[in-house]
Amino acid sequence: MRNVLTTLGICSLLWSTGCEGGSTEVRRELPHLPVMHPLRQEAKITKDYVCQIRAIRHIELRGLARGYLEHVHVDEGQHVKAGQLMFEIMPRLYQAEVGKAKAEAQFAEIEYQNTQRLASSKIVAPSELALAKAKLDKANAALALDQVHLDFTQVKAPFDGIMGKFNVRPGGLVDDGELLTTVSDNHEMWVYFNVPEAEYLQYKRTRLESDRMKVHLVMADNSVYEHEGEVTAIEADFNNETGNIAFRATFPNPEGLMRHGQTGKVVVDATVKDALVIPQMAVFEILDKKFVLVADHAGQVSSREIRISAQMPDLVVVSDGLTEADQVLLEGQRKVNEGDFIVPKLQDPVQLVANLKVYAE
Repeated sequence: MRNVLTTLGICSLLWSTGCEGGSTEVRRELPHLPVMHPLRQEAKITKDYVCQIRAIRHIELRGLARGYLEHVHVDEGQHVKAGQLMFEIMPRLYQAEVGKAKAEAQFAEIEYQNTQRLASSKIVAPSELALAKAKLDKANAALALDQVHLDFTQVKAPFDGIMGKFNVRPGGLVDDGELLTTVSDNHEMWVYFNVPEAEYLQYKRTRLESDRMKVHLVMADNSVYEHEGEVTAIEADFNNETGNIAFRATFPNPEGLMRHGQTGKVVVDATVKDALVIPQMAVFEILDKKFVLVADHAGQVSSREIRISAQMPDLVVVSDGLTEADQVLLEGQRKVNEGDFIVPKLQDPVQLVANLKVYAE
């Protein structure tokens, strides 16, 4: 009886596992996962570049007269007008030199006039008159030079702008050429950003010289600057170390929000024709390389390395590694392994991309 029960138990086990004649066959149910064909379309992409913001004119003001700084008529950060007096550097010494030069010029003028009268009466030779005229010219030149030195004691604003930090305080000794402060003309701003060589070539091939690229600016607090800028210049040389070239965009600054030295991001909108796009959720990364899972006609899954030329909030533009005939796995990348089989659920790529709410044409 005991042997019979044992035999029945073994047969029951074989029957419950679907076995017959002692053979074992296990069939796992295949997962149903969504896939899509990459979509070929014209897409509007956005690229951003770290930038440096500069005033269109930002200069250093240096003293050209040596002496003590007697008066400061402005303050740091103040708006100044062109020609406005800002600093005075010990003017009395130079005023005295100008007074002395004026007296010498007047003396030379009187001497010249007397010699001219004598020469007209032929009392003195013409050479005496020429010598008197040379002395007068020399005295006037010395007066003009001293007047220039006196003018150097008054430092005036070269243009409308904003004062920078003071490097010298009233009472301090100013040497010839010493930095006093800076002045920035901020009514327009120059924004510099570096562009890779491949993107530069694409820009030059697709645009005319008169067709300037329109750009936007994202400030340090992630707010978008309300005024649009345009690329007005490209630097002459590439940086051999980085392979980039500097673009310069000009932005209006009527509210004075931007200052020299700020940072931000330049945002460029570009249109890519015949772009091959897939959802970003289909892409995964391994060691800085991008991959997707592709299912063949039999449903077998394999990984495929791809190259991405541009990214959008929900889409990526694939430049290499995929064709429109491939079936790209959209979800469940962690549920399958290389070589596994699935039941592909093909999705409509046009409807799927439209539901991602990405601006694409």
